[in-house]
Amino acid sequence: MLFSFRRDALVEELAALPVGPGRRSPWADARRRFLHNKAAVASLAVLLLITLLCAVGPTILPNAFDSTDWDAMKLPPTLHNMHWWGTDESGRDLLVRCLVGGRISLMVGLLATLASVAVGIAWGATAGFIGGRTDAFMMRFVDMMYAIPYLLIAILLVTVLGREFYLVVIAITAFSWMDMARVVRGQTLSLRSMEFVQAARAIGVSTPRIIFGHVVPNLLGVVVIYTTVTVPGVILTESVLSFLGLGIQEPMTSWGVLIHDGTNVMEEVPWMLLFPGAMLSITLYCFNFIGDGLRDAFDPKER
Repeated sequence: MLFSFRRDALVEELAALPVGPGRRSPWADARRRFLHNKAAVASLAVLLLITLLCAVGPTILPNAFDSTDWDAMKLPPTLHNMHWWGTDESGRDLLVRCLVGGRISLMVGLLATLASVAVGIAWGATAGFIGGRTDAFMMRFVDMMYAIPYLLIAILLVTVLGREFYLVVIAITAFSWMDMARVVRGQTLSLRSMEFVQAARAIGVSTPRIIFGHVVPNLLGVVVIYTTVTVPGVILTESVLSFLGLGIQEPMTSWGVLIHDGTNVMEEVPWMLLFPGAMLSITLYCFNFIGDGLRDAFDPKER
């Protein structure tokens, strides 16, 4: 047992050694290629700006997102007063409401994505590494989940569980982890026959430690790419639920709620639909360009 422990420690020390002089690590190489992708870098800058504005904007602007100004109802966008993006039919400042709505939509997207990524990694890596009947059972369960209409079940879950913020996150997470599970499982099938996995098995490393200590770290590139793809899908799902009146409820708001409100008065107050729709579209485009940039950066053919 002592000899096995020492060999295990030696393997970990060798794996932690830095690469030789003059050589870049795979992560440094991927970062270099990503920074050379102008569309991805510009999208990342715009996304960070939107995130920063949504995080700090409502706290520094003079108007509250739920305060009404009965003397400024349906005010068009103007720079001559404090309602730069105009007001809605209740006199509430549209700029602040868009920033607060973006904060909620981004939080739902981030939390639901992190939860779905964690579940998908654990499920897919376990199924792919163990294989056999366990793999068949776990992946048939995923296939069965795919057969269920995703949006319909999300609507039912939100209707049954409630429309609180965390319940919306749970409802979206319940069906957004399956793509990650299938991708991770496919990658794990190719990694479990690699030499470092066989070496870990030979020196007696436990199966959970091999999965989460050796296999999963080698999947981080694929996980990062698919995470950027999952986030816009989750944000869009939350927007659809809110648009249907089944997501975030008043007095809170989100981009889906604002778009729903804007469609009701789009002919009379078009800016109520234009601004939240533009922010949602720009955010989704940014995530897509970032995902394309990460895919190219981690593509072995580009090295």
